[in-house]
Amino acid sequence: MLNHADHRRQRPVATAALPTRAARFRRAASGRPRTNRSLALLIATMLVVLCVGGCAASLRQWMRNGFKLGPNYAPPPAPVAPEWLDANNPRVSNNPPCDCAWWTVFGDPTLNGLIESAYRQNLDLRVAGTRILEARSQRAIAAGNLFPQSQSLIGAYANGRITRNLGLPLPTNLNLWATGFNASWELDFWGRYRRSVESADADWAASVEQYGDTLVLVLSEVATSYVELRTFEQRIAYAQQNVEIQKGSLQLAEERFAKGLATELDVRQARTSLAQTESTVPVLQTGKRQANNRLCILLGMPVGDLAGEFAPARIPAAPAEVAVGIPADLLRRRADVRRAERQVASQSAQLGVAEADLYPSLSLNGFLGYAADDFETLFRSSSFTGLIIPTFRWNILNYGRIANNIRAQDARLEGAAIQYQQTVLSAGREVEDALVGFLSSQQQADRLDESVRQAERSVELVLAQFRGGITDFNRVFNTQSTLVAQQDQLATARGQIALELIRVYKAVGGGWQYFFCGCGIPQAQAVESVVPDAGTDADADALPTPPGPKIEELPPLDDARSGTSRGAGSPRTASSGSGIKSGPLPDRRVTLP
Repeated sequence: MLNHADHRRQRPVATAALPTRAARFRRAASGRPRTNRSLALLIATMLVVLCVGGCAASLRQWMRNGFKLGPNYAPPPAPVAPEWLDANNPRVSNNPPCDCAWWTVFGDPTLNGLIESAYRQNLDLRVAGTRILEARSQRAIAAGNLFPQSQSLIGAYANGRITRNLGLPLPTNLNLWATGFNASWELDFWGRYRRSVESADADWAASVEQYGDTLVLVLSEVATSYVELRTFEQRIAYAQQNVEIQKGSLQLAEERFAKGLATELDVRQARTSLAQTESTVPVLQTGKRQANNRLCILLGMPVGDLAGEFAPARIPAAPAEVAVGIPADLLRRRADVRRAERQVASQSAQLGVAEADLYPSLSLNGFLGYAADDFETLFRSSSFTGLIIPTFRWNILNYGRIANNIRAQDARLEGAAIQYQQTVLSAGREVEDALVGFLSSQQQADRLDESVRQAERSVELVLAQFRGGITDFNRVFNTQSTLVAQQDQLATARGQIALELIRVYKAVGGGWQYFFCGCGIPQAQAVESVVPDAGTDADADALPTPPGPKIEELPPLDDARSGTSRGAGSPRTASSGSGIKSGPLPDRRVTLP
């Protein structure tokens, strides 16, 4: 009874304590609505400050641009001439240039085979191809940021002591086991990540254009090296032919000297002329060997005697006329011009990314898993735990750095636009230089051809006169020296015609269309488009290791234009529409007012 009485006497104390704990929980719960209301009031206050603080114009632009900061992209003006300086020349046509296989105009099967081999095996092209794979992967990374940026499986254990001074309804001793999935998602409220995707799209497109520009350079270098090799062969043939002629002249001089019909001076002059001509052969053979070596490197193989495998042929003959279109065609034909334009688009989108730092970022953090104070009960259904924590972050004390970053991005954009215009100007100059060289070299070759014919006839006449004793060997020496020089210049001029025509086709951006459009061998495959996917990893396309001189074909790169998005942002000009656009490269003809 005593124990029972003591128990009854203690019960009121315990009963009195229960309302106290309940009151604490009620007080804690009653504070939550006030906290939520305070948070909502803070967010509303920040929005009012944004509108009043001079950001209203940016917010209106943000809504017009599809809820993305930064203006939409529009191409910068391109300074192009209305027509070529030699547009009225009958040998220059304003018809569209030859896009596919311009090298076939020379009618040389060996050159055609070298071009095809270089496309398959050139290492510079393979390096440019890896740049496309890299840019495509970077684009996939940028697209992945549109989804929760952090997703992870976590596990944790915590043990500690919590102070009572916090006034929280928590146990003093804490023992916690937890495991589950954690995710964090910064919402693309201001378009930061969408602008990043636009920038990555433009970078991807620029890498494709870089591949096309590299292809144009490789094709022109292969053709140039081949023409130079054939030119050296022709010059060597002329030199060896003149060596034989001069050997005959030396023999004739020695015979006449032995008979007392000529002086020793005639013999000395004949030997001088022969030695001088023979001295040019090693120099020309060196040039031929160097052209051969360049061809080997362009074909992606160790240096070997390629020229020894070629069938005998003359210098490739160029047609007398060439079609170059109009200057505005360079904006869509030249891969380097298109690359520069894509670089402007990429940098333009970065301006919107930088402007997003001016505004608060909104994030959702969540946890889904199990939590318990004992590991044995961790995976019971009663231990299931779910949390969602919306947060915002605003760099309110960093506007000096943010504003200067925006200025830096804008300056880079201005520089990219100026560089684009400089690229357009340089493209026009290269065409003009190649055209005047092509036309002038034809005139030079015509006059040299006449000069060689006259020099050959002069040598025949002077040798006949020397045999008859009508003239001394001095005139033979002079006429033969003239013939050697004129024939060498003629071979150089004929090669220069072909070289200048190659420069014309290179300057107008010809060659890449042959392979990009599937005209060439091997057939090009399209790069599959990248669809934003939270779980997508950029596929690591590995280039095969070259087993030797022969190199496997590059992984599918060539038709990437058809799958390349074109959206980006620009500093001061807004175009209609927003979002990411896909499609072939546009055919633009832009001129300054």
